Amino acid sequence: MGWEFWTKQLDEEELVVDGGFEDYSTTTGSSSSSSRAAGMNGTGPSNLVDPLEDPLPGVGTYEDFNTIDWVREKSKDRDRHREITNKSRQSTVALLHSISDAFSGWLLMLLVGLMAGALAGGIDIAAHWLNDMKGGVCLIGFWFNHEHCCWTSNETTFQERDRCPQWQSWAELITGTSEGAFAYVVNYLMYIFWALLFAFLAVTLVRAFAPYACGSGIPEIKTILSGFIIRGYLGKWTLIIKTITLVLAVSSGLSLGKEGPLVHVACCCANILCHLFTKYRKNEAKRREVSYYFPLKTLWRSFFAALVAAFTLRSINPFGNSRLVLFYVEFHAPWHLVELAPFILLGIFGGLWGALFIKANIAWCRKRKSTILGHYPVIEVLVVAALTAIIAYPNSYTRMSGAELISELFNDCSLLDSSQLCGYKQVTDRPAGEGLYTALWQLALALVFKMMITVITFGMKVPSGLFIPSMAVGAIAGRLLGVGMEQLAYYHHDWFIFKGWCSPGADCITPGLYAMVGAAACLGGVTRMTVSLVVIMFELTGGLEYIVPLMAATMTSKWVADAFGREGIYEAHIRLNGYPFLEAKEEFEYSSLAVDVMRPRRADPALAVLTQEGMTVGEVETLVESTHYSGFPVVVSQESQRLVGFVLRRDLLISIDNARKRQEGVVSASQVVFTEHAPTQPDDAPPPLRLRGIMDLSPFTVTDHTPMDITVDIFRKLGLRQCLVTHNGRLLGIITKKDILKHMAQIANRDPESILFN
Repeated sequence: MGWEFWTKQLDEEELVVDGGFEDYSTTTGSSSSSSRAAGMNGTGPSNLVDPLEDPLPGVGTYEDFNTIDWVREKSKDRDRHREITNKSRQSTVALLHSISDAFSGWLLMLLVGLMAGALAGGIDIAAHWLNDMKGGVCLIGFWFNHEHCCWTSNETTFQERDRCPQWQSWAELITGTSEGAFAYVVNYLMYIFWALLFAFLAVTLVRAFAPYACGSGIPEIKTILSGFIIRGYLGKWTLIIKTITLVLAVSSGLSLGKEGPLVHVACCCANILCHLFTKYRKNEAKRREVSYYFPLKTLWRSFFAALVAAFTLRSINPFGNSRLVLFYVEFHAPWHLVELAPFILLGIFGGLWGALFIKANIAWCRKRKSTILGHYPVIEVLVVAALTAIIAYPNSYTRMSGAELISELFNDCSLLDSSQLCGYKQVTDRPAGEGLYTALWQLALALVFKMMITVITFGMKVPSGLFIPSMAVGAIAGRLLGVGMEQLAYYHHDWFIFKGWCSPGADCITPGLYAMVGAAACLGGVTRMTVSLVVIMFELTGGLEYIVPLMAATMTSKWVADAFGREGIYEAHIRLNGYPFLEAKEEFEYSSLAVDVMRPRRADPALAVLTQEGMTVGEVETLVESTHYSGFPVVVSQESQRLVGFVLRRDLLISIDNARKRQEGVVSASQVVFTEHAPTQPDDAPPPLRLRGIMDLSPFTVTDHTPMDITVDIFRKLGLRQCLVTHNGRLLGIITKKDILKHMAQIANRDPESILFN
């Protein structure tokens, strides 16, 4: 998450237009098609240079930290598809090419599913092995984790199923015994050593080879899907380093999870595999078909990719239980309507915790960015890893991994369970015993520790997810409340709330269910997910029959958390890093107009524009070099300011540079022409440079009196970066996505200069 590219001062005004919207009343044709037609049908001397007659490398592409032109990209794809369809009627080879083009999307999803599923299974197996290595090693093969090592042993018991001669702790290997204070100290020191080693390797690899591999990646993925370009963020080096360092970071014992970073890993897989297919490699919008809209074909392909990934994961069987879920639950007692009250109480706790965590974590990350702490990420990671290991080891519930802790808390006690959480005096009606009281004290301490350490861990320069730590906090709170309800029902079964459904000696309260509901509540409070969170909980636990408790807790946690701020943790980090992301859930409730937000303002210099004819190559180059804008409106003349189109800075520079190299006679005095027909020139004049082909003839425009709430909706639903503002057809100014974000920040009393990119 807080990686370092924000230090690049890219506070440039991005001025690239996306399509046709004339005076907010009518929509013209597609920009790509109209530009192409105009370019190809133009007439004039044969020595004019037209980039579309021979497409130039780089024209139509985007620079780093820029937003794509959605409408142009979709128009290009429609043109490509139309051309393939027309050719398919002419020959068998073209027909086969058309079929392969249509099938390529499904083939891509197959490959993505296979690759993502295989990596997810490998990451889980490797993390489990390295996490167990902190406690000991398997004598029959160091590559076996603790559980696999003891599978073949005939000397295990139900009470001590994790103890077998084949697995030895570090104290047994070094001192020959596992008992006594010295053995405890040896194991303690080895635990700290491995934790520091794994954390050091993780942060060092990230810094040395792939700085973008740190954090969860979800804020950046959301921004990239909205059209923003971050070169290398989904590249092969990021994938390799994130996969390796995710295993190391999770194994180090830091309070983080791997579920969020796995989203980044899967997106890297998809982006890399996209380059195998031309229609995805050459079109930025095709690679982002789940952002501003969700076509039905993308839904089916997503389902197919998930199916393939699930099949691959099932084949690998990383959880060792022949199931696809991480925390399989099978509770024997059904829940009762009366229990909705404590479930809602867990929702309130989850909402309060989520709001508190977001504010505390953002404050800490802002402190990291603005102080000397941000200059020493390796030292920060090592200090936090050492602190975590030193405090975590004495408590068995903080010593185990987050996934193991949640699985333990979700567990429903049976006759053969040896866990302290099952330390009842008798198993039938479950009065609490000494073992359970000890476990409750340890869980209470673990709850405080997890809540505090996660705040400073999330956002460090290692891969770090938030699902498992958030679920762990909620599961601990839920288990504590569940045991409390269980003991209340045992000692006061005659109370009116228990009458009729909880008789003496009956097993009517399930603490594991409370842990599962608490986990969903805290995760919902942090991420503000609702429906998707309930589905995720089904996937993780297989507990479909507990939909009502999960929904009640999840909705309550969202309502409570929203009372303190509507941003989830990922949206808060997007805003912290200044990414140009327009949140669809955030409503614009103010009465401002387009003229209030557009630039130039009254005191600003006039808008930099190009005229459709009359400017020389030298004048155009001077204008481009003297500004930092990424595009320029083209007008009929400086006097009329009638809008003709829009041209990208990058396309302009590439075309001029190419013309100087390839076209004889193009000099600084050559006229730049954006008209369909070249003007008449003296015989001794240098040949003009015809650039109508790179101009967008249908830029999106709104009138100066268009309400900003409508303008914001246009930006969100069409994925625009900017639109031009006109009055009676005359160009007045421009509104970029950055202008809108700054305006919204200013209205919300936030620093408008925090928006770093466009």
